[in-house]
Amino acid sequence: MNDDSGQLEMWCAGEDWCPITTTANLVGKKWHPVIVHRLLENGPLGFNALKEEVDGISSKVLSDSLGDLEQKRLVNRDIVSEKPVRVEYSLTQIGKSLQPVIFAMRDWGAEYLAPTEDKNSSVA
Repeated sequence: MNDDSGQLEMWCAGEDWCPITTTANLVGKKWHPVIVHRLLENGPLGFNALKEEVDGISSKVLSDSLGDLEQKRLVNRDIVSEKPVRVEYSLTQIGKSLQPVIFAMRDWGAEYLAPTEDKNSSVA
């Protein structure tokens, strides 16, 4: 899907918090901001290259996440070659427009979050 035109639909209306909630819904899943960040940093990537950039994600979760991000019009899926089939993922214009949000998340985390020694630990 290469539809970069227009705006995305909010799922609530009339409240000042709706844009925040809808944006959080778009990028709030565990791997979505990381995938968007890697595509912002590296540009278009094939599936395996993107999987290498997103340490710890399974192929199924990456595939599902990319499908969700594509459906939400944040990521493009382009077939680069037919034989063998090679697919490349890139950000749509709407996806690229998330750069200040994603970089603000990165910068905030770098300033306020301390690394943990337990790799299985989680803030949430």
